[in-house]
Amino acid sequence: MSELPMPGFTVVQKRPRSFYSNFDRKGELQHQTHYCPGCGHGMVHKLLARAIDELGVQDRMVLISPVGCGVFAYYYFDIGNIQVAHGRAPAVATAVKRGRPDSIVVSYQGDGDLAAIGTAEILHAANRGEPITVIFINNAIYGMTGGQLAPTTPIGGKTTTSPYGRSIFNEGYPLRVCETLAALEAPVYLERVALGNVKGIMAAGKAIRRGLENQVRGLGFSLIEVLSPCPTIWKLNALDAQKRVREELSKIYPVGVFRDQTKEREPRPAPAQAPALSDFPQLLEIDAAHTCEPPASQPSQPVDWRIRVAGFGGQGVLMLGEVMAEAGLAAGLHVSWLPSYGPEMRSGTSNCHVRLSTHAVDSPFISQPNVLLALNEPSLRKFIHTVQPGGWVLYNAVALPDDCRRDDVHFLVAPFTKIADELGDARVGNIVTLGALLESAHVVGDGQIDAALVRAVKSARWLELDRKALIAGRNAARQELAHVIQ
Repeated sequence: MSELPMPGFTVVQKRPRSFYSNFDRKGELQHQTHYCPGCGHGMVHKLLARAIDELGVQDRMVLISPVGCGVFAYYYFDIGNIQVAHGRAPAVATAVKRGRPDSIVVSYQGDGDLAAIGTAEILHAANRGEPITVIFINNAIYGMTGGQLAPTTPIGGKTTTSPYGRSIFNEGYPLRVCETLAALEAPVYLERVALGNVKGIMAAGKAIRRGLENQVRGLGFSLIEVLSPCPTIWKLNALDAQKRVREELSKIYPVGVFRDQTKEREPRPAPAQAPALSDFPQLLEIDAAHTCEPPASQPSQPVDWRIRVAGFGGQGVLMLGEVMAEAGLAAGLHVSWLPSYGPEMRSGTSNCHVRLSTHAVDSPFISQPNVLLALNEPSLRKFIHTVQPGGWVLYNAVALPDDCRRDDVHFLVAPFTKIADELGDARVGNIVTLGALLESAHVVGDGQIDAALVRAVKSARWLELDRKALIAGRNAARQELAHVIQ
């Protein structure tokens, strides 16, 4: 409709300012959305856009679009837009609101998105009282993917995945979201409305505006559930679909206000200021006397150590990785440490990835290490083929299995656990291995390793034993390097 009134007429309906002037998702018909005739999404979009205009918050708005029929909302709203993975809109909305507290954030979701895969996200966002506004479109079916059973499908409802009708013994009862969230203490405003006729549409507009107003006032979590027609999937015309909303859905999901604490709630306090970087040692209970300042100069040559440590649980695999990571930080390198282990407390599989680099680490996962520390034979056999040509393999044994030999990597084979046992405790075999690595590959300096051990080891006895283990590992490496298999 033209925004210029004709002589003798007053324009009472026009395109909201917070809509784009053209919807360029399609090359033609750029005045139309992609929604089916009679679909509730188109109605709710108009109501939301009108509320944005009336409240004057267009420049502060961020709309979190879901997976579902509303997935292309960013083609229509001339505001901040983020499209997210299925069910994750409340989590992303939380991040946006906490990162930009002055923004007005709307999480827009359907029943398959919010009430199925996203149940955990919406429940916990509501329980935390996140100051966001959620618009929940409930048409009791999966509309975009062909009409499968939704968590809100009524008992007896026939869908492509419940051809005999929804059964309480097979699919359970329909999930009532407003009633569920009303059991929580944190939400400020919960209302269910229905797009069953003009009166219902007007009530929906008021509820959506109120949900935004609550956020403008800083009150907390608001959710508006909208019972919405889905003519195409329901196989009804637009009028009959609205009739179904009025006469069927509204009986199963009664409209009304389930929580309204907008009068008694005070605005949420501003988030606490993040601690200064200099405060972190105290917060993490790190003794300042044991911290190690980065060196004044970076290594003259680029460094990118990609180290995999592997063995059985109980061999100190993860601690070995942590000590290297701590030492790398002290050396002023970019560092990552990624553990991977089985559910067993002891004797299960255990390995970790350690990156030490002069450049930013792009991924903590290492698929092709240039150093493999294999503390047992199964780990050697599992990872030997992944080592980069020219890399190092340190193996905890007296001899290398013949079928594990490679001509394009350097091997250092020594009984690190036996050496540790001779020192007084086999459990420091991991530190013996670390000493051998420092001697053969010069990954980081002795000072950084010692500082990392001081932070990691709380017992004076174990710290002394670990220092002896480092020396023993270096000595073993020096003896074996003359016999390194090329």
